[in-house]
Amino acid sequence: MDRPAAEKRMDELRAEIRHHDHLYYVLDRPEITDAEYDALFRELAGLEARFPELVTPDSPTQRVGGAPLDKFAQVTHRIPLLSLENALSEEEMHDFDERVKRFLGLPPDGEMVYVCEPKMDGLAVELAYEDGLFTVGSTRGDGFTGEDVTRNLKTVKSIPLRLAADRPPRLIEVRGEVYLPLEAFQRFNAEREEEGEATFANPRNAAAGSIRQLDSRITARRPLAIFCYAPGAVEGYPLASQQEFLAAAGRWGLPVNPLIRSCRGIGEVVAYYREMTARRESLPYEIDGVVVKVDSYSLQRELGEKSRSPRWAIAWKFPPRQAVTVVEDIVPQVGRTGVITPTAHLRPVEVSGVTVSRATLHNWEEMERKDIRIGDTVVVERAGDVIPAVVQVVMEKRTGTEKVLPIPPTCPECGSEVVKIPGEVAVRCLGLACPAQIRETIIHFASRRAMDIDGLGEKYIDQLLRLGLVRDVADLYSLTRDDFMQFDRMGDKLAENLLAAIGQSKERELARIIFALGIRHVGEHTAKLLAHAFGSIEYLEKATDEELLSIREIGPQVARSITTFFRNPKNIEVVGRMMAAGVRPSVEKKKVGGKFTGKTFVFTGALTRFTRDEAKQRVENEGGHAAGSVSKKTDYVVAGEEAGSKLEKARQLGVKVISEQEFLGMLEE
Repeated sequence: MDRPAAEKRMDELRAEIRHHDHLYYVLDRPEITDAEYDALFRELAGLEARFPELVTPDSPTQRVGGAPLDKFAQVTHRIPLLSLENALSEEEMHDFDERVKRFLGLPPDGEMVYVCEPKMDGLAVELAYEDGLFTVGSTRGDGFTGEDVTRNLKTVKSIPLRLAADRPPRLIEVRGEVYLPLEAFQRFNAEREEEGEATFANPRNAAAGSIRQLDSRITARRPLAIFCYAPGAVEGYPLASQQEFLAAAGRWGLPVNPLIRSCRGIGEVVAYYREMTARRESLPYEIDGVVVKVDSYSLQRELGEKSRSPRWAIAWKFPPRQAVTVVEDIVPQVGRTGVITPTAHLRPVEVSGVTVSRATLHNWEEMERKDIRIGDTVVVERAGDVIPAVVQVVMEKRTGTEKVLPIPPTCPECGSEVVKIPGEVAVRCLGLACPAQIRETIIHFASRRAMDIDGLGEKYIDQLLRLGLVRDVADLYSLTRDDFMQFDRMGDKLAENLLAAIGQSKERELARIIFALGIRHVGEHTAKLLAHAFGSIEYLEKATDEELLSIREIGPQVARSITTFFRNPKNIEVVGRMMAAGVRPSVEKKKVGGKFTGKTFVFTGALTRFTRDEAKQRVENEGGHAAGSVSKKTDYVVAGEEAGSKLEKARQLGVKVISEQEFLGMLEE
């Protein structure tokens, strides 16, 4: 394809991808499958790689983030982002309405037109568009000067990089609130807890922390969203009212909260507030009140501002989501991944219309930091989590009879040894047969990249557990046709297929079996290293820390996790029963004398001809070693599109960097 044809096709692809981004992230109405979308994106990325001079600032490929910044630059807001005055009662809202009408010289019984919107609990930002192109994004800061977070905001998929308008304003600054949806927040916190990292207290903190990352690639991995709610400076596009702006924003492709409503008179405002209060708990994001604005921009200008807030708008806050109660007990609970969490059993108390009797304490370090004890009087809060959290202890109520809950030495579910790995906050049970973890353990064990038991999905695993047919993964190998015939909608042929798939899994490679055991920190690559080094499960079971640390890429944390796993007699018993049932792992021998023998490769960035796993397999097929990180022992770093920190490290260490095309050439030699 020549340059003119490529430029034409790239313009078409950008427009099509922007269209589908708007449908998916703003309207929640996708028209194509993820695979079809990915194909469009890959085609555009491939053309931009061939013609880098044709890459545009508003291209969808520019959302991935770039190298870390040292610090944020400052942005001065053309029009200050003022904070809002708060109202806490219906009486205060009537006072606001009376003040507005009195200031404007309107009769007391007149009806103002207000625009009401949910008050998002996120991070306020400003997006500047020049001739329709997103140029600068900034935080509120002190209202007059904010931080330049343009690169981070470009990673938020619902923010258009170009306005969808034939004749956009010459300049428009759009105010909005970046937030993290509740489901994403809960998943994000669970992942951080699983990785031993500190959790965020609420979605607002998570959103603010994500936008203020110096490394925009981290922001790009977080599912942030935005609602736009007001203009700042505008040039070349007259706007008469808030309703007119919101309508225009929707046409431009900017996300606007569909719950925003025009209200005539304070009576409709009160009804809207009550409706939002009732809907608050069912919304997929956090709100902490309602914002009420005079609709007309000419009336807004006439009303003007006080020192730090406008006279034409007010935030009617919801009642606090906190209450005071007593911690009657603290009970360790085992999660699906083995993390043991201290949970406070509370004297029942009503918080935001819901009776609360339990609250998560997250982990022992957090519990110790807040000094929470059995018998304490505490403040509890419902903010972004299904299970409420304890905010703080009311120290004035402490009597001296309160009790500290230590880390349990054994798992409360299965009695296995409890481990707290240095550098992590999580306390874990590593039991392979732990009842609290068994569902996730079997799902992982049967998955395609582990034992690959075809057809044994979550639906059937749930029935196995409900019928009490399995207590651990070894029990899978003693299942019979009669066991499966107890399932809902099970036929002879399907039962035979499931039994055949379980039987076939007995011959999997040793690396797959090691990976299937779900040992902490042992992924597919590490499992391959262990399989090549030890050759059998029996030898791996007896491996010492010293033997494990002698393997390249095995560090102290991974070695400790492996020895701890095999020190558990219940794990040894489960593995022994698997072997007794006929599981006979095979070991892949590395090719000796291949073209990559003795060479270590590291892959970074997006590859176009292979997946990362396929590329690593090609290296290993030729006797080489595919590592996950760059060191002085690395021979080649293969850099694909959007290569990241590994490329920088390779340059710092003087490691040879080659392109994917050069790697292909080495394979074909």
